[in-house]
Amino acid sequence: MTDPKTHSLIEDAQGILFGTFMASFGVLILTHLGFVTGQTAGLAIILSYATNWSFSAWFFIVNLPFYWLGYKRIGLRFMIKTFIAVALVTVITPILPMFISFENLNPIVGAILFGFCTGAALMALFRHGASLGGIGILALYIQEKTGFRAGWTQLLFDAALFSVAFGLRDFMTVVYSFLGALVVNLVIAINHRKDRYIAT
Repeated sequence: MTDPKTHSLIEDAQGILFGTFMASFGVLILTHLGFVTGQTAGLAIILSYATNWSFSAWFFIVNLPFYWLGYKRIGLRFMIKTFIAVALVTVITPILPMFISFENLNPIVGAILFGFCTGAALMALFRHGASLGGIGILALYIQEKTGFRAGWTQLLFDAALFSVAFGLRDFMTVVYSFLGALVVNLVIAINHRKDRYIAT
């Protein structure tokens, strides 16, 4: 009999596909509005605005140093799933604009929608033993070891990144961006608890 606490391969596959698709949709909203965000995705966004390289290229590159931590601290299975998730976002993100565009998107609504979509994406990935790399790996490791919520760790990192963003983007763009990042991290902090959801 299958252990009800363990996800099947098909369940993992759909969870990771859902998570990466929703994350890519979140990036589409973000870049359409010219926003920034936190974590490694935020770093990749800022670098893409400052260079001729795409978000996808930077996102893949900035995550590379964190795979070793994921492997050493959390395990090979987690690292492989995370690598797959990052690779899928890298592929899906530049494809979505071919099929989706926004005629009118209010920045406040867009920020909240980005937050909900990305929060749901990260929840799905976390619950299926993956992340989108970078600070997500570090946040999950800290949560596993200390019980300090992953969302709060990410929120602290985001605060530092947004301090830098104020020197690169206009004030209101950063304010709207922070709203989106706040929603993402609140979704994770409130909903992602190991004692409530233990399947892996």
